[in-house]
Formats: sequence, C-alpha cells, structure tokens
Amino acid sequence: MSSWVSGAAGSGFEEDHLPYGVFDAGTGRRVGVRIGHDVLDLAAVAEDSEVSVLLAAGTLDPLLAAGPAAWSAVRSLAHESVTNPARRGAVEPHLHPVDSVRMFLPFTVADYVDFYASEWHATAVGAMFRPDADPLPPNWKHLPIGYHGRAGSVVVSGTPIVRPRGQARLPGAAPTFGPTQRLDLEAELAYVVGTGSPLGTPVPTEAFARHVFGVCLLNDWSARDIQAWEYRPLGPMLGKSFATSVGAWITPLAALAAARVDPPPRTHRLLPYLADGAGLPWGLDLSLAVEVNGTVVSRPPFATMYWTGPQLIAHLTSNGAALRRGDLLASGTVSGPAPDEAGSLLELSANGTRPVPCGGSSRTFLLDGDVVTIAATAPSTGGGRLRLGEVTGTVRPARD
Repeated sequence: MSSWVSGAAGSGFEEDHLPYGVFDAGTGRRVGVRIGHDVLDLAAVAEDSEVSVLLAAGTLDPLLAAGPAAWSAVRSLAHESVTNPARRGAVEPHLHPVDSVRMFLPFTVADYVDFYASEWHATAVGAMFRPDADPLPPNWKHLPIGYHGRAGSVVVSGTPIVRPRGQARLPGAAPTFGPTQRLDLEAELAYVVGTGSPLGTPVPTEAFARHVFGVCLLNDWSARDIQAWEYRPLGPMLGKSFATSVGAWITPLAALAAARVDPPPRTHRLLPYLADGAGLPWGLDLSLAVEVNGTVVSRPPFATMYWTGPQLIAHLTSNGAALRRGDLLASGTVSGPAPDEAGSLLELSANGTRPVPCGGSSRTFLLDGDVVTIAATAPSTGGGRLRLGEVTGTVRPARD
C-alpha cells in the first residue's frame, strides 16, 4: 500500500524506506521515522503496542539492542501507521515537518572503526605516497584494513566542524604546530551495529544481518598534513580523530534489499572466514554525491567497494573482539575508477596539485566557511529510489 502522507510519493523517503532518527519538536527527544517531508513520532503511535518500551527513551539504543525480531516488528508498525487509511486520524497529529524539528545523534556510539575498503581509493592514495612501490600494501587483497577511531568525536549532521590544530612537517623543514592547511572530506557509508557478540566469539559473514541494524552516510574529516606526519608507523590518529560526521537518519537493512549486488570480482583467493557467502550478496548499489558549497564535485559509486559489510564484521571479530550495541563501522572513502568519482579532495586535487572547480571558485583542500554535503540514493523495494539521510558540516576557524 502507498502512504497516505502528503508529499511522501517520489520523495525518496517513502513507505518502503522509513529511516529512523531522534528529533525534538519542542517537547524533548523522541524516536521517529522519516516519511516524505515529515517525521513521524513513532514513540507516540506505539504507546499502546508491545514494542512501546523500545521507543520510549528518546534514543535508538533500546531498539538496536533488541535484535532482528524486534526490528521487524517496529518496522511493520511504522509501515502500517503511514499506509493504513483507517489509522490516519490517530497518526496524523504526530507528524512534524522535518524542517521544524531539531535532529540529534540517534544512538550512543560505542566504538568506531574506519576501514579502507575501496580498491580505487587505496590505489590512488598509495600511488601518491608510494610512487616507487606497489600502490596497494601486500595484505590489501587478503584482509580489510582499518583503524580504530574515537567514538566521542562522532557528531550528527549539521554540527559545525572546527579546523583542527596539530603537528605537521613540510619536506626538509622542522615540525610546526598550528591549524591544518589540508583539511579534507571523506565520503563514506557506515554500518550501525545493533546486537552485540560475546568476547572471544567471532561473527561469521552469514550472521551480518543478525547484528547490523542499518546504515548511514558518514564524513570522516581528515587533516592530511597532520596525518602525513603522524601516520607512520602506527596509522591515523590526530589527523582524523577531531570529528566524524554521520547522517541523522539510519536506513534499516530491510530497506536496501533491492540495492544488493555482487561485489567486484576477487583477484585473490580469500581465506574461508572472509569468503563471500551463499545467497544474496552484500555489495550495495548506492550512488553518492559530494557537494562543496552547493556544487557537486564528485559522484562516487559504492558498488565498486571491494570489501562488503559482512566481511568487515567478520574480520573485525575474527580475533575474538566483541561487537557492542552502537558500534559504528565505516567503509572508508568511497571512490570509483573515473576522475569525478573520487570521494576525497586528496584524490580529486591530485594531492593539492590540481584545483577542483567549485561553483565560481576552486579548491584543493577545504577553507573556513566551506559547507560539505554528502548525499546518496539507492534502488528501493518499491521500484523507485530511496534517499539516504544526507550528512553535512560547515568548516569553522581553528580555536586558540
């Protein structure tokens, strides 16, 4: 059934999508779902149902922890609420225009891991930084490389991003300390973990959907000059830990059933724990768009990502590490083979040597006042295209 909500049809937020968020319409934080240009106070319409306790806390945390059966029950309730004409009278008073509410980080981030799952991104960056060697590290086709980030620096879309300060060193010069001169964006997709796993128990690829609640867009802001000076031998730290932005809306895995595609062909035999599972694959046909100050500078295709969500989970837990409710697993920068498909200014500007057209000006790296927005669409189960909740942030000057 189509939704009776005005403006839902063709919006990308139709009854076959229904992403979750936490909002405040003036009475405190509430759990809601996006439908068209409105947010439905799902906690209000669920008050007399058996799932009401999962939606009453003003955060998605209880729902995430409840597991797949509860996720399905709540999604069914949301769908029935916005499609059954008989419920319109009871439900319509709980709709609020999205533009009139304040959005919050929808769940408590437990741990944050950022992977490096795009072969095109890894190859391009490797060629810049290791011109006399193989761009890909020898382990890259055998395991999903990642680093552990700071959960406390994850912020919701719309939060201003303060230019970070740190150590950097120009070639042949002494180290200096000050605001980054090479602030970059990274267009990514993140997987949001719902149910955890016991310490010491690996999670196999086939258990992915039993643990992952949904996905959101993510911008892993990067200070490239700070990163370049600090990352050897231990990897990224201060160059990335100052802020990571996530979209306010979490798209449930169930809404992405029509977007599932085969991942790229494997050029190296995978070890059994990472082997692509039988049944529907978990590559995702998402089309991203990166805007700087309202100008689209890149259109990265997520379907080119070499490593899939199930493989990220399987590798992360293969040593016995536990999953926790609210874990955030980012894909790493999404980039494709074409010049305008790179998901970072580092690639688009060829390491700062080629200005990127941006409306009436150009950029190699971000300036104070720049507004970065990452959006995405995907095939929907209803035959149209859904829109993931965008993630946006404005760069503010460094603080003394």
